[in-house]
Amino acid sequence: MAELQTTGVSGKVVIKNIGLLLSGDIDQPILDADTIVINDGLIVAVGKAKDCDQSHATTVIEAQQTCVCPGLIDSHVHPVFGDWTPRQNQLGWIESTMHGGVTTMVSAGEVHLPGRPKDIVGLKALAITAQRAFDNFRPGGVKVIAGAPIIEKGMVEQDFKDLADAGVTLLGEVGLGTVKAGNEAKEMVGWARKYGIQSTIHTGGPSVPGSGYIDKDTVLEADADVIGHINGGHTSLSEQHVCELCEKSSRAIEIVHNGNEKVAIAAAQAALQLKCPHRVILGTDGPAGSGVQPLGMLRMISLLSALGNIAPELVFCFATGNTARIRGLNCGLIEVGRAADFVFLDKAQHSAGSDMLDSITRGDLPGVGMVMIDGLVRCGRSRNTPPATRIPVVE
Repeated sequence: MAELQTTGVSGKVVIKNIGLLLSGDIDQPILDADTIVINDGLIVAVGKAKDCDQSHATTVIEAQQTCVCPGLIDSHVHPVFGDWTPRQNQLGWIESTMHGGVTTMVSAGEVHLPGRPKDIVGLKALAITAQRAFDNFRPGGVKVIAGAPIIEKGMVEQDFKDLADAGVTLLGEVGLGTVKAGNEAKEMVGWARKYGIQSTIHTGGPSVPGSGYIDKDTVLEADADVIGHINGGHTSLSEQHVCELCEKSSRAIEIVHNGNEKVAIAAAQAALQLKCPHRVILGTDGPAGSGVQPLGMLRMISLLSALGNIAPELVFCFATGNTARIRGLNCGLIEVGRAADFVFLDKAQHSAGSDMLDSITRGDLPGVGMVMIDGLVRCGRSRNTPPATRIPVVE
């Protein structure tokens, strides 16, 4: 294997002999292509080998007929500082999750910080600090979109303008602070939206001390941009109420690993029946009381495909392109101009599946053979997934 470049810009990278190319685009989840060309971290060509300029490449990756998929985007995490989570007192959880194919994470609030400030000055300062810190630091290369303040009573419109002016683009889960009533949340969500800040609302029973029960009527009245963990984090609303949310709201339907699995399947199936699968996004809601889940996103993909009877190539779109579009991220889709963030997958060794997609429909996890972020290889064969049957090599 050639020496890998892990810092700086990627230069020209060619990925050849791709066996299956998943696009992340739910309208066309599989591409008829076997080659990707990258320049300085961005995709510049996707197509057949004969139609792509492969000359003068800095790096050539022989995909060995494996599957290439956009890097997975975890839409719901709770980071704190660096690659440490006080919730489980664990170091390295973000880098470990990269070994599960995740290349981007979106914060739903830095709520687990010991002594988290709840006064308005303090909560704004924490959000700005988190945004700046993760903008400057990528554990394992993972892009962590952080700085998501937990809104509290007493905040005024100017506070949201201040946050936006400082570079904050997210609200933490509405309902984790003192703002729990639908009318109060609606006003603050409106202020956030006015200044380009995207909002997520907690859905279901309380997850940690201080959070509250948020019912379907509150979710509908607040009208946040993302119905956070619609299947509960951990305790879900009734299946009937979750399906009602899918029908009556036009907002993103976020399904998480740390929620009710039965309701997760019901929510995804409801979105398909309502002909709005583009609204479904996936996350883990970790780290949490149930721990750190490096393979949480892959487990959600397998769950929804195997038990929800949803084609795996569509479920991969829930975890990639859907989230990228809803969150306004320049990744998650394999198309020219997007970030070159990829996970190379194959069926696990000795899986009963005939290929990678078939193995997922049978409930198995795929093996990760390589992860690339901004055109740079961040890991080879994953230390966390079952071993992939085939893995790409750097020539």
